[in-house]
Amino acid sequence: MNLIQFCLLHGWRLLHFGFLIFYFLIFVPGDSKAQNGIPIVRSGQIVRFASFKSKFVAERNVDVWLPDGFNPSKKYAVVYMQDGQMLFDSSGNWVKQEWGVDETFGRLLNEKKIRDCIVVGIWNTNDHRYGDYFPEKPFNLLSESEKGIIRALGQTIKHRQFVNGKPNSDDYLRFLVKELKPFIDRNFPTLRKRNDTFIMGSSMGGLISLYALCEYPRVFGGAACLSTHVTGIFTNKNNPFPQVLIQYLNQKLPKPRQHRFYFDRGTTTLDSLYEPHQLRVDSVFRFRGFKTENFQSLIFQGEPHTETAWKKRLEIPVLFLLKSSSNQSKSE
Repeated sequence: MNLIQFCLLHGWRLLHFGFLIFYFLIFVPGDSKAQNGIPIVRSGQIVRFASFKSKFVAERNVDVWLPDGFNPSKKYAVVYMQDGQMLFDSSGNWVKQEWGVDETFGRLLNEKKIRDCIVVGIWNTNDHRYGDYFPEKPFNLLSESEKGIIRALGQTIKHRQFVNGKPNSDDYLRFLVKELKPFIDRNFPTLRKRNDTFIMGSSMGGLISLYALCEYPRVFGGAACLSTHVTGIFTNKNNPFPQVLIQYLNQKLPKPRQHRFYFDRGTTTLDSLYEPHQLRVDSVFRFRGFKTENFQSLIFQGEPHTETAWKKRLEIPVLFLLKSSSNQSKSE
């Protein structure tokens, strides 16, 4: 851990004792040159926790984005985001695309359209991504022959393998809730309650974000699930997963009054598979009492399954989850 990271973690405590030097070290310009692979951001500052260790999952990098004007004496809501290497800097990932999280969040904060927040970008580990993000309890509702259909894909594509023939998502969520969130809350000035804690992702990252809120409704107050991979696998033909996902949601969907869910999808490339299954998901939510104020499911015609597409519409779910109280009152 370097000096700046130490100051970011502990300087907010030292401020109360008059060590103002730590406060000024926090505000390193957002366009400063990247070091040690840390993303270059146009707004705010990244704190990297490399190879974050866990007893539940493989170690991975965790990038914490702090906004411009970060004030250690304030308290911040927290947004946990999947696929952390895709969020901030396109030069550091294999598809050379990014969500532009620093740009969108930074602009909305500057315009005072959303609550004060920080973003925790949780890297995937490539080889374990599919297993970490595939909802385990719906998988367990499948028959053995149906599980074989899902496993077969993992056996042929290296980075989609399961561990010991089953998903690892329950342990992945234990990592988030029992290890990572307590670490973030200890070391940053966060608001810790459910209505201050959000989770977000796309594709399989959207699926695990949906699963996270259903499994831990007392921890997360809202989930944004972009291009959610409700098919589980990469075909609609003889696919048993969407049915058990619906069965699981009928059992586990939390109360609408205390939670917000955002879904969206494009209509081309992989997103073209999602329509019939997302419509069934939407029906479950509406049947369970979710209304416009706490549930959205949007369609973006012609949009593909890419980080560039998610970047274009990121403002919409961010506003849905984090709209500031003053901005909320203006719109009502």
